[in-house]
Amino acid sequence: MTRYIVRRLVGAIPTLFIISILIYGFVLLAPGGPTAAFAMNAKMTAESRALIVHRWGLDQPIPVQYCRWLGVCNPDGQGLGILVSNSGVPYFLPAAVGGGNNGVLHLDLGISSSKNGVPVTEVIGEHFPRTLMLAGVALVVWLTLALLLGVISAVKRYTKIDGAITVFNYVAYSFPTFWLGLLLIIIFSSALGWLPAGGMWDVKLDPAPGFYFGSSEYWSFFSQHPLAVLADLASHLILPVATLVAVSVAGDSRFVRASMIDALRQDFVRTAGAKGVTERRVIFKHALRNALLPVVTNIGLELPFLFTGAIATETVFSWPGMGKLFIDSVGKFDYPVVMGISVITALLVVGGNLLADIVYAIVDPRISYG
Repeated sequence: MTRYIVRRLVGAIPTLFIISILIYGFVLLAPGGPTAAFAMNAKMTAESRALIVHRWGLDQPIPVQYCRWLGVCNPDGQGLGILVSNSGVPYFLPAAVGGGNNGVLHLDLGISSSKNGVPVTEVIGEHFPRTLMLAGVALVVWLTLALLLGVISAVKRYTKIDGAITVFNYVAYSFPTFWLGLLLIIIFSSALGWLPAGGMWDVKLDPAPGFYFGSSEYWSFFSQHPLAVLADLASHLILPVATLVAVSVAGDSRFVRASMIDALRQDFVRTAGAKGVTERRVIFKHALRNALLPVVTNIGLELPFLFTGAIATETVFSWPGMGKLFIDSVGKFDYPVVMGISVITALLVVGGNLLADIVYAIVDPRISYG
């Protein structure tokens, strides 16, 4: 297994290399190019803009630009980034402080053009825990409901229960994510007033400036009022989690149902039942374990969808995670942040596929990667 994982990781290098070329190419083709954010500053002079273009190496051939962004070469030998002041006059920020020019391979994603020179890694690092929380809760609920509904639908196939679950799946799967989110807000927030319409915390309850790992203010308030903070956080999670889960459960429960029906018809399942094995043991130990194989691939591919924050869901509910950060950065032409999130998404997709292959071997011991 170890050798297989190493081979897969090595084999992922060409894929990530091609993806990085596409990411950089799309930014060059984007409106205004990499310096679009600075064009919005009316105080910036042509000389200041030219200085930024030269310092970032944007006056070099495109292969050299890509090489500098990747961190393979730095022709000028300069490890300085650029921070643009409110007056429109750029000044240099040492790489050690943040916003250097070391490149992606050195875990330096550059500096944010809309956050006053804050390194992209810090900007993403502040938003990632929020998305991790939302995605983690959604993942647990999603997998639990998908397996449960799929198994029930397969065992009770062609009954009214199966029909009701099927209707629910088709209806939920047909909903556009953003429309479903708005519908839930209208019903449970505007009409009934049961749940908050968006955000992550109630500013009237929580005086902390935000949630991210290392926020001493938040954890200080949490230590004093743990139940109030958890209840407030849970109330803000319900609607976005329900939106994320509804569409995912609808599709995956159908996969589970089809796989379970096929597994229940196998000879080894019938043999287990003939030997007197209880129905619950036959379903969950013999049939379900074999039915999971086709589902694992689908789950592995959907993990990046959750951990990139389900852009539409986070935007509709103003959840301050990576998805909303991506949309906000696009609107502000903050292309370094957009590129950083795109790189992380590519890593999650490759990692999700590798995780799916590893789970194959765990679910079915007959599979060997020796």
